[in-house]
Amino acid sequence: MFLKQLAVPILGMPRPAKRLVVLAVDATLCVLSVWLAYYLRLGEWIKLSGDPYWQPGWAVLATLMIALPLFVVNGFYRAIFRYSGLSAMVTVFKTVGVFAILYATLFTAIGVPGVPRTIGLIQPLLLLLGVGSSRALAGFWLGGMYQNQIKMAALPRVLIYGAGNAGRQLAAAMANSHEMRVVGFMDDDDRLHGHVLNGLSIYSPADLPSLVNTLQVSTVLLAMPSASRHRRNQIIEEMRPVHVLVRTLPSVSELAQGKVNVSDLRELDIDDLLGREPVAPNHILLGKSTTGKVVLVTGAGGSIGSELCRQILKMEPASLLLVDQSEFALYEIHQELHERTEPSDTRLVPLLASVRDEDRMREILAAWKPDTVYHAAAYKHVPLVEHNPVEGIRNNALGTVTLAKVAAEQGVNDFVLISTDKAVRPTNIMGASKRLAEMALQALADTGTRTRFSMVRFGNVLGSSGSVVPKFRQQVRDGGPITLTHPDITRYFMTIPEAAQLVIQAGAMAKGGDVFVLDMGQPVRIMDLAIRMIELSGLSLKDEKHPDGDIEIQITGLRPGEKLYEELLIGDNPKPTPHPLIMKAHEEFIPWAELQTHLKALEAALNSNDVERTKALLCGLVAGYASNTEIVDWVFLEQEAETAPRRQAV
Repeated sequence: MFLKQLAVPILGMPRPAKRLVVLAVDATLCVLSVWLAYYLRLGEWIKLSGDPYWQPGWAVLATLMIALPLFVVNGFYRAIFRYSGLSAMVTVFKTVGVFAILYATLFTAIGVPGVPRTIGLIQPLLLLLGVGSSRALAGFWLGGMYQNQIKMAALPRVLIYGAGNAGRQLAAAMANSHEMRVVGFMDDDDRLHGHVLNGLSIYSPADLPSLVNTLQVSTVLLAMPSASRHRRNQIIEEMRPVHVLVRTLPSVSELAQGKVNVSDLRELDIDDLLGREPVAPNHILLGKSTTGKVVLVTGAGGSIGSELCRQILKMEPASLLLVDQSEFALYEIHQELHERTEPSDTRLVPLLASVRDEDRMREILAAWKPDTVYHAAAYKHVPLVEHNPVEGIRNNALGTVTLAKVAAEQGVNDFVLISTDKAVRPTNIMGASKRLAEMALQALADTGTRTRFSMVRFGNVLGSSGSVVPKFRQQVRDGGPITLTHPDITRYFMTIPEAAQLVIQAGAMAKGGDVFVLDMGQPVRIMDLAIRMIELSGLSLKDEKHPDGDIEIQITGLRPGEKLYEELLIGDNPKPTPHPLIMKAHEEFIPWAELQTHLKALEAALNSNDVERTKALLCGLVAGYASNTEIVDWVFLEQEAETAPRRQAV
């Protein structure tokens, strides 16, 4: 540590000063080599200033006058830090070799009174050893540090927001980082301002605009894992105008025990900008339908399904059946969960199946007799389902009906459907198909079946496939533009873990036919979200007012079936539940006996690929469904394109 501290001021010296230092070192080596040569020759230490009999002054003077000019001529002081490799050592050998010839000629061959002739042979060898060792030491000690200093100077300079335990651990972990260079701390505690922590100054957050210029700061790392979401939101908002890249540590609950690592840093997600604090889950509700039970999850490899599996696994079910029609998605979630089940007795069973396959689902449910089914399998991408309406309705609506009937037949206790806010007054096939699935479960529950059917309706979840956040982030990385369908579009957002926990808790409160609605907090304007992501990436918005900005936002127009605003309730009469974030809606439905007839007609239209009749039937079944687009089914459009010329010819 001392050598490293000593190296820093040496490396920071100007080039002429460094040359003088090295010249002084070589001069010292010349004197020491003579002194040591006399000791080896005489067996005792003598005074270099003079001796009544021996006169070492001549040997010292000759060494300095011969060696130093030779070193200068041979470039010893032009690029000293490069003289640490093989070529540098060859230069040292050649130069000292020339010196040895001249020195030995003078003191050994010719001779000087008072100087033993053997000094002419011993001293050059000692000088070679000293100079060679000094160059090797410089390369080993200073050379690597010099290169490291150059690399460090080119690294992004960062400030750590938070001088607490997490901030100190993060700074220690980044001390030797080749990714970022910490230049100081910021902290809200004004008692710490002006103090130094581990060699780094602690600044006030109000000084950030000036620090960006004086310290050339480009990144701020939030090391405040215990701060509330509201406080983090305030801090982030304060930093937006400064245009610095903001990265953060996870919350305390997400951090593993032990030291904080650089790998724990992550980019900001929209959950860092959501003002509502998450509510701690009720573990009694979480375990009611899962602990010690046989639980089946459809769509287990999807965004919601996989998180449901993770949350359920924590409650130690007897068996967890993973059902998905995607082989790759099923393999991934099974491998992930398998690593987590090593210390537990939970049995994991990955099952390839489609919920539309009645025989396959009957085989699975008859074999394992699940107590609880969480039905998350669905096509959810609005434009894709709009372009492929037949498959969307078959999977989302009829697939749910198929699975629900088999579940009732096999005596499943609880059946929970994962629904969506797009089912409320839908303007697209996806939302209408999910509302029809809700209606089917409401109708089945009304028949007096033993199975408790319920559904949980919520908005967008963060990090799901097709989510706007990773899309915007990638567009920012690519240099823009960010594409947005409409400047006024708004959406509700919730984190996947929170949504999954609420789904499990809501299902545990079901009595049959319940439509649960999750409190999603305040809706987020997507334009504001895009601007925030640009600014918190250390960049600026490019528009008419700021033509020199970095990232432009392009408006592309609403996609087929897309709504400007999402809703969670059809009516205005939600009822509270024991959980503060879960409400209960009262939604009208069609009795099962009547609904079956409509479903058969719908299935017939689907089988004949009659898209016009399908949409008409869907409009009649789903109250509030009003399609805001013409038919955009790819197959229908292609068939129309082929038949149009024939009709014209006739």
